[in-house]
Amino acid sequence: MSEWYALIDNSSLVNFLFYPRRQHSKPRGNAFDLVVPVENEISITCRAFPADHNKPWLLYFHGNGEVVSDYDGIAPMYNQPGLNLLVADYRGYGASGGSPAFTDMVKDAVTIFHHVYDAVPPEGEEYQWYVMGRSLGSISALELAAQFPGKLKGLIIESGFISVNNLIQHLGLPFSGDLSPLEQDCRRLAASISLPALIIHGERDRLVPLEQGRALYETLGSNQKELLVIPGADHNDIMFVDPDHYMKAIKKFVLGE
Repeated sequence: MSEWYALIDNSSLVNFLFYPRRQHSKPRGNAFDLVVPVENEISITCRAFPADHNKPWLLYFHGNGEVVSDYDGIAPMYNQPGLNLLVADYRGYGASGGSPAFTDMVKDAVTIFHHVYDAVPPEGEEYQWYVMGRSLGSISALELAAQFPGKLKGLIIESGFISVNNLIQHLGLPFSGDLSPLEQDCRRLAASISLPALIIHGERDRLVPLEQGRALYETLGSNQKELLVIPGADHNDIMFVDPDHYMKAIKKFVLGE
């Protein structure tokens, strides 16, 4: 984990990059919540959407304005081909405690992965795990892909980024510090990843431009990687502009179908 995340945490950028919501509903159907302790008196709530115990699990880190309850209506798209989905919140989001920060977000992702890796499978069984990050969640997903290549089968990034500096400039956010050390760390992290990877990005993404997705794809050290550009898609409608194409790519990547 980069020590330079503290530069963001100690600045006003935190207020622009996190949009926590305290919305949390009860799980529907066979979905269930997992509460993961991450620090003294602070826990993160994750929501599991099981489909087929013979197929892999996808540990999913969502965008900066979302909560796990938002995925009650999205999870069936993953469950339909048999994918098991587990969505993690961040501190201050949904029913999770604390307040969001980049350093904690990355640290908590590791704690969450250790917990769900051991807690989700029934005793005596093992599952294959993939990690996926959307937008802000790409940071957590990249960190896990770099740290646990032996426990993860692959990495999916949707609407992600590699250059914090360029993103801040693109969004016109106020910041006078030097984030170049963090950017160098992020590029080294991506280059160290050897897992198979699927990068999905909207052609017309106005929040995180397509150039960021291309740069991430090119920097990844994976020998097996694919960049899928969804024509006409923006940042928040990418999954719905062409859902068949979107899910077909994920299904093929994870299930080989």
